[in-house]
Amino acid sequence: MEIKKDIVLRPRFFQDLDMPSEKVLEAFKQKGKGCKNFKISRVDHHVFIKIPKKDQHFWSPQLHLEIYDVNDQPKLKGLFGPSPTVWTFFMFAHFIVFTAFLGACIWIYVNMSLGDDCLYGIITMFFLFINWFVLYFAGRLGKEASKKEMHELYRFMERTINSI
Repeated sequence: MEIKKDIVLRPRFFQDLDMPSEKVLEAFKQKGKGCKNFKISRVDHHVFIKIPKKDQHFWSPQLHLEIYDVNDQPKLKGLFGPSPTVWTFFMFAHFIVFTAFLGACIWIYVNMSLGDDCLYGIITMFFLFINWFVLYFAGRLGKEASKKEMHELYRFMERTINSI
């Protein structure tokens, strides 16, 4: 599997399947019962493959598979991502930085309209902009740190599908 180098924090992939989707879903359910290397859970047409708690670190990825039929053609849609807790934290942090940035823009506009000094607003905007870059690159470093585990998850998925 090739993980592209574009600006994507949560890589996705799609593929057509040669066997019925229910058979593939059942294979993941059966593998999940005896697998010690991965924690597998299934909800309807969704399969979640995770690293066991004892082996997880902050950046540990999970693989979310959606297996469904389109015009009687089984398809698989995969999404790599951090744990939902980490993802929520990063989205919340981005939201806070963006909201503060907008607040700083308004602050500067009001100060300019009143003819007051806008130096503090500009400094605040600068630090918020730097903060956004820090968050972005932290996410990129996290993705880089979890690449090995992403490949393991992908190989496990392929082995499970090929074993049917």
